[in-house]
Amino acid sequence: MNEAKIIPRFGVFILLIPAPFMVRLPYLELITGQIMSPKQPSTKVVTRFAPSPTGFLHIGGARTALFSYYFAKRHGGAFRLRIEDTDKKRSTAEATQAILDGMDWLDLHHDGDIVYQSQNADKHRAAAEALIKSGHAYLCYLTPDEISAEREASRAEGRAFRSKWRNGGTPPKDAPFVVRFKVPQGKTTIMDQVQGEVTWNNKDFDDLILLRADNSPVYMLAVVVDDHDMGVTHVIRGDDHLINAGRQKLIYEALGWDVPDFTHVPLIFGPDGKKLSKRHGALGVDAYADMGYIPAGLRNYLTRLGWSHGDMEIFDDAQVTKVFALSDINKAPARLDFGKMAFINGEHMARTDVETLLYYGKKFFEDINGGVLNTAQMARLTKALPHIVSRAKTLDELADKAFFVTRERPIEITGKAKKPLKPDTETRLRDLLSVLKSIKEDAWNDQNILEHLQAYITNEGIGFGKVGAPLRACLTGGAASPDLSLVLELLGREEALGRIEDCLGTYF
Repeated sequence: MNEAKIIPRFGVFILLIPAPFMVRLPYLELITGQIMSPKQPSTKVVTRFAPSPTGFLHIGGARTALFSYYFAKRHGGAFRLRIEDTDKKRSTAEATQAILDGMDWLDLHHDGDIVYQSQNADKHRAAAEALIKSGHAYLCYLTPDEISAEREASRAEGRAFRSKWRNGGTPPKDAPFVVRFKVPQGKTTIMDQVQGEVTWNNKDFDDLILLRADNSPVYMLAVVVDDHDMGVTHVIRGDDHLINAGRQKLIYEALGWDVPDFTHVPLIFGPDGKKLSKRHGALGVDAYADMGYIPAGLRNYLTRLGWSHGDMEIFDDAQVTKVFALSDINKAPARLDFGKMAFINGEHMARTDVETLLYYGKKFFEDINGGVLNTAQMARLTKALPHIVSRAKTLDELADKAFFVTRERPIEITGKAKKPLKPDTETRLRDLLSVLKSIKEDAWNDQNILEHLQAYITNEGIGFGKVGAPLRACLTGGAASPDLSLVLELLGREEALGRIEDCLGTYF
């Protein structure tokens, strides 16, 4: 038997493969419509994010995922996740988890179950067998030396790789082989949502491998089959995959499947205009979480990086979902701007409720304090955050600016912070302590405290600096802090008076 045949049997179809091919591929039962029939037309938008689990969730990948997510949600569709783990040497469970953790932190949630590409190998092989049957693929028995010779010849002649087996022949006995796609003549054109109309001459495409000699499917075939199987209608990815769209369209058409719409997004460059790399700083979403960015801020910045709509600058998910369009993606590469990233993050922090700030900032608040905060510290921090959050652009900065309320007594005052605590200030500090003690608990607020402090310096005929610097040293130990009257209010009457008494007892 020299050619493949499909015969009916008990309501299913069996693909019979020529003898040499049967060495590796057993009979395959193709349920009617599962592989051969085109995808049913659907108006529902389905996008996907398909990272390879070889490391962290890259910010470029996160941006592409956000574009896919917002486009799907804008049209009432689904955003799917596929882990492309067919490269067993580089794919790891740890990297897969890092990607999932990154998406979870970013509040970027997919619809449906996660698809693992490695679990679909049988479907990929079935598609390859269907292509053989239809004459769009062939068994190639070229030896390594013959492959090298053909590659040299094709380069010298300025043409794509073509195997002598593309038109058949008598196969060597028991020889290993791969399955190659037979590139047709003509041209291939896609209408890309960002790049516009792109056309390739098919003669420039190699007869690419679909199945390796060990019967494992290659990426180019697996992507097509998986996207079809998942019902993907729009493929949104980096423009480094642009040429793949031409090759993949040929495979779609050979299988008789609908071709998805393609959108190839320009890559992110560093501030210097060069391709983003480690020299530009952190590349993973996890690193930005560790630097004190919040999910809403990073989502906003990455979405705005290369996409724009009118004068929208600061926006939330609901706002961007209403207007997101692929046509608003810029064709030119976007440049990472860390100053802009911090600004946008700070704007989102200022709009974030205290409970959320405490949740995402927990690590930073504990790190600067050297441990878990007690009940009293948490109470002061919770009260202080609304008053100081506008002063910070990251959670790391926020923790630093909130440190004055969470410091534990007695506060150690050293270095420059100790300089105002001179012997001649002791009397004024004791006088101020008496003034502050006269304020009742129910009147302990910023405005009332300020009036008492101003009355004291007026009566003494001195400038505020004479008492402000030593008082601040006692209350904060030199930590960053807002106006003194607000510091006193946020610390609370008992804590504030206690810190002043500690200071007088230790440094005078």
